[in-house]
Amino acid sequence: MNMQRLTLSALILLPLVAACGGESGSSSVGSKPGSAASVAGVRWSVDSLTLDGKSEQAPDSAYVKITKDGEVDGNYGCNGFGTTATVDGDSIRFGNARSTDMACDDVPMSFEESLRSTLGDGPLKAETSDGKLTLTSDSGDKVVLSEEAPAQLYGTTWKVTSLVKDGTARSLPSDSADKAWFTFDKKEGRLSGILGCNRVSADATVRDGQLTLGTPGTTRRMCDGSLMDTERTLLELFKSEVSYEIDHRTITLTSENGEGISAVASK
Repeated sequence: MNMQRLTLSALILLPLVAACGGESGSSSVGSKPGSAASVAGVRWSVDSLTLDGKSEQAPDSAYVKITKDGEVDGNYGCNGFGTTATVDGDSIRFGNARSTDMACDDVPMSFEESLRSTLGDGPLKAETSDGKLTLTSDSGDKVVLSEEAPAQLYGTTWKVTSLVKDGTARSLPSDSADKAWFTFDKKEGRLSGILGCNRVSADATVRDGQLTLGTPGTTRRMCDGSLMDTERTLLELFKSEVSYEIDHRTITLTSENGEGISAVASK
């Protein structure tokens, strides 16, 4: 597939989107538990989407966050989006969304289009209970979401979603998707995981937003095609000091030459 590239800085600008019609952010509805207004200020991870009675699990990276001012940013699973939301009683109406335009082999575009369509399908009834949010359209389609706590550097399984070079992200090849991950053990001071083909382990020293990785120990399997290409790219991170930044449940590791990876906390 011919990959389209996405500039990371574009994601920061996504929430700056005007609402459609005369809508202008959230109403002054109280935020009692169970009301639509109580969803504001929370990052909600998309669990599943149900269309015509058929449910489909969402990718790990799909989420929606509504600020108290009615601005919305999120991710359909591959592409980030921004819009606005208006709350009226127990319903939420999302404005016209603007999204990035990146192709991801590991996320079906059909899911993205279905989620985009459902969220934009007029007012959605919002119900919250025990950390869950359910958005239901007039036709009975549903989006189920869970309140998402920020991920911690240590003890989290980070699933690699894209490779970064000069501020531009490129999704992993289809045969590498869901196969590359890593985790940090604070007590042992080590990173361990899978590079796409082989297991890896290395000393990891964390200090002031910088990560120093020791010489990696890996298994010696040979894999076909892009799996090995992905692995070679990931191994480059072990050759220099790496800066890291966590944005809620996404981590970006960037080497001194500007290359790196982006990963999300696995559900």
